[in-house]
Amino acid sequence: MKPDDFGGSQRNVLGGLLGSCSEAPITGFFRDGCCNTSDEDLGSHTICVVLTADFLAFSKARGNDLSTPRPEFGFPGLKPGDRWCLCAARWREALQAGKAPRVVLNATNEAALLIVSLDDLKRDAIDLN
Repeated sequence: MKPDDFGGSQRNVLGGLLGSCSEAPITGFFRDGCCNTSDEDLGSHTICVVLTADFLAFSKARGNDLSTPRPEFGFPGLKPGDRWCLCAARWREALQAGKAPRVVLNATNEAALLIVSLDDLKRDAIDLN
């Protein structure tokens, strides 16, 4: 199932159309640059974050090394400052450990709200006025 199978454009946590998270590096469960999701996305890759060194070290320590390039999978490895569609449960885990990366609300899928609260996301948002 593709994102369009869910009735067209998906929405962000603020109720608007879901914005792009990153084209370089290309992110998203569907590698379409957006945090689109579907029933196939068991990890709920729905939170657009701006990666930090602290979070990358935290994720690596939890068994998900996002910083090492894996060319066999077309994965360049991530660095601080990159934007990435992160699993909502991993973001929540990082939040509880004090290591959560900042969030781009306009590019964070509303499906993330099944796992994390809007208030928590807003506290770490980079795009609130």
